[in-house]
Amino acid sequence: MANAQNVGGHVSGLGKTNRVDNWWLAPLLVVAGLGYYMWAAWQAEYYAVGPYISPFYAPLLYADGAAEGGAAVQHAFFGSWPEWWPEFIPKSPAFFIFVFPATFRASCYYYRKAYYRAFFGMPPGCAVGPVPHNYKGETSLLVLQNLHRYTLYFAILLLPFLFYEGVMSFFHDGKIGIGIGSVLILLNAVFLSCYTFGCHAWRHLIGGRLNCFSCDGLSEAQHGAWSFSSWFNSRHMKFAWISLGWILLADVYIRLVSMGIIPDVNTWYGITWASQFGVH
Repeated sequence: MANAQNVGGHVSGLGKTNRVDNWWLAPLLVVAGLGYYMWAAWQAEYYAVGPYISPFYAPLLYADGAAEGGAAVQHAFFGSWPEWWPEFIPKSPAFFIFVFPATFRASCYYYRKAYYRAFFGMPPGCAVGPVPHNYKGETSLLVLQNLHRYTLYFAILLLPFLFYEGVMSFFHDGKIGIGIGSVLILLNAVFLSCYTFGCHAWRHLIGGRLNCFSCDGLSEAQHGAWSFSSWFNSRHMKFAWISLGWILLADVYIRLVSMGIIPDVNTWYGITWASQFGVH
């Protein structure tokens, strides 16, 4: 039957539901957000302008000096683009670091639910008919999700570089100043830190695995660190979305300024177009 009832009263069939709210909105936003995330990593132009570098490309390991709207070679940690790079792949600096934040988010306990529903319909929403499949839990290839605790270490290692880029975005043309891009880049590092240190794996690592903080001479400092992480952990979903939305906002803003579509407002030159910033 087309509208047969499952146990619990749910309507069966792909996308079938008795819900009257806009249940499809959250999966749609996930597809749009993560889709832009992947698209931005594929781009190799308009990711830098003035003192700003899009967080998608930071830390900047290599730079192609010929890229339109790209960063200057001297800003890259290892200089000019390597000659061994395949011609059929865009010279996007994001490819060198994209895998680390991407795997951290992809294996995140919260994001699993989000993209399982948005991309694979397992199910699209609560009380909404799923895509026909035989879901057997996180087995087979999905067992790789258990590597989340290891992707955490790489995510933490990236944070100092993101803060470095945030601080450096306040320096331009030998002067200290502030622009909209500076605020976006620095807050991106802050929100990513809130998301990272609220991670379940991090909370477990610093104390969640213990049964007793007062036993075996464990210090109060460890309990304090665990409690501090617990505050972020209880807001993990919120920071997951804020950090994802903020990095998208920062990239879009820098991209539009670099393309000359909008100006940047800053204390160096006032209202500044890309052509006035000069070489990054």
